[in-house]
Amino acid sequence: MQDSAMFFIPDFKGFDFFPHGTRINFMRVKGLSLALSLICMVASLLAMAVLGFNYGVDFKGGTVIEVQSLDGPADIPDLRGKLGELGLGSVQIQAFSEHDVLIRVETQPGGEAEQQAAMHAIIDVLGPGFEQRRVEVVGPAVSGELRRNGILAVFGSLIAIVLYVWVRFDWQFAFGAIVALVHDVLLVAGIFALFQLEFDLSIVAALLTVLGYSVNDTVVVSDRIRENLRRYKKMEINDLINTSINETISRTVLTGATTLAALIALLLFGGDVLFNFSLAMVLGVVIGTYSSVFLAAPLLGYLGVRRDGLASRDAAPAGERAETKKIERVG
Repeated sequence: MQDSAMFFIPDFKGFDFFPHGTRINFMRVKGLSLALSLICMVASLLAMAVLGFNYGVDFKGGTVIEVQSLDGPADIPDLRGKLGELGLGSVQIQAFSEHDVLIRVETQPGGEAEQQAAMHAIIDVLGPGFEQRRVEVVGPAVSGELRRNGILAVFGSLIAIVLYVWVRFDWQFAFGAIVALVHDVLLVAGIFALFQLEFDLSIVAALLTVLGYSVNDTVVVSDRIRENLRRYKKMEINDLINTSINETISRTVLTGATTLAALIALLLFGGDVLFNFSLAMVLGVVIGTYSSVFLAAPLLGYLGVRRDGLASRDAAPAGERAETKKIERVG
């Protein structure tokens, strides 16, 4: 009875979205990828130096007005159209509930009088259907402090990541990681400068997130290279790096693809408020995946990563274990 009552459980096999055992010769294009990355980094620096950033209210100063709709849910597209006709420069509208709306207006030229006039013009356009709840003015001093803190946050994260990679691996791995991370930040920032997309605190948050994502990819590849350095004592370094990248490429591609699926949905359906943040994240994931495979790892071939340091690290614990066993036998 027990045998006849047993349930049949089918043996499902996993589906491979990405082929295993790839033999792509990434190191063959290491010179081309390094040259392309250097050109893009220089172009980004030029765009930031010549064109500058199109700073948002957070970094440029301005007025923040919180209003509540009294006649049902707020019509955000209609509000954008009405406020856009006022010619007040950058106007950001963010709905954080059906009835509550946050309006940010950049600092107006002409001083306090013009700023007050802009605020009254917005309130007049909104009409009696909206109740004013809160007004805050972000002055030049506060916006300058936010800008400095944002820059310090990015550079502080870079330094912390480099120290971590240096301690965990060797200086060659740390150097490759810092080049890749600086490359990622410069390219995303350069694209925003080139196309004059609005740059505010949300973009700084996106850059910090991209740094964490990119270093995660870089550490995975570096860890596999370190394992293979111990495993293949006589393999030529370029072949070893190639093997390591191929062994982790499925993880890299699938992780990037699943992350991009969520970010692209946010980019397409998140609205105007989240568009720039989503775009920075999408660019960062794509560029970060590229730099982990085509920049950070191939740089180790130029830097001459050594096996002797890894061997000495492994030899010490082995010697300690042998000494411990010898003491146990004597005892």
